[in-house]
Amino acid sequence: MTKFKDSTVLITGGASGIGLLMGKILVSKGAKILIILDINATALARVKEDLASADCDILTIHADITKEQDLENALSRISSEGYKVDILINNAGVVTGKRFQEHTPADIDRNMGVNSVAPMKLTLALLPQMLERGTGNIVNISSAASMLSNSKMGVYCASKWAMTGWSDSLRIEMEQENTGIKVLTVTPYYIDTGMFRGVKSPIIPVLKPEKVARKIIQAIEKNKIILRTPWIIYTLPFIKGILPQRLLDIVIGKFFGIYQSMDNFKGRRHE
Repeated sequence: MTKFKDSTVLITGGASGIGLLMGKILVSKGAKILIILDINATALARVKEDLASADCDILTIHADITKEQDLENALSRISSEGYKVDILINNAGVVTGKRFQEHTPADIDRNMGVNSVAPMKLTLALLPQMLERGTGNIVNISSAASMLSNSKMGVYCASKWAMTGWSDSLRIEMEQENTGIKVLTVTPYYIDTGMFRGVKSPIIPVLKPEKVARKIIQAIEKNKIILRTPWIIYTLPFIKGILPQRLLDIVIGKFFGIYQSMDNFKGRRHE
């Protein structure tokens, strides 16, 4: 029996990328109910069809999680089905990929909304159920960009810094109060999905989504509090702490080529 046996799992952005991969792994590990929130109706329909034969109830909900009404409707639908979420995976994410002065106010709202504000609101809505039961897992997919500034990622970095800071603060509170609720913060490097199409990384390999998905599921099983991948990301706080900023710019920007990694960014093709 696994940690996920007979569990109810909710994944935002679960119709594609690592969200979909995690969902499939969880179904294979015995999840009883898989709830997927996604803005892409076409992808949701495809997932519903692909998982039709799974030994698991699949609930797909078309929702823009930055819209209060969509979130309320989704939560109402979940409640009406009698589902109580055991594992919440805040996975949905967006990136604009341009210089700050090229952003519109709508770009800023979208990045901050999807990447940090919506996860907080969704967690806030579901947390009372977990507190009442004295158990649950909250998984927040942040980014290595939450620890490192980068060109053409200013607003994305800001949104992920917010995600990481909130996520670990939530963990501390849950532990201090002995709630039984586990909080995992995930900070991966670039992942080879449509979201980061066109990114170039000359030194650190872009991550394979299947490997990242498996690592996240394993981290949940082991009740880890942080997952950084690849291993070199674990050294980042130390490197930032000991190097003067100008030297850090040389090491990270010129040697690793991170500051030019978004120069050919194209992003996800919308259907």
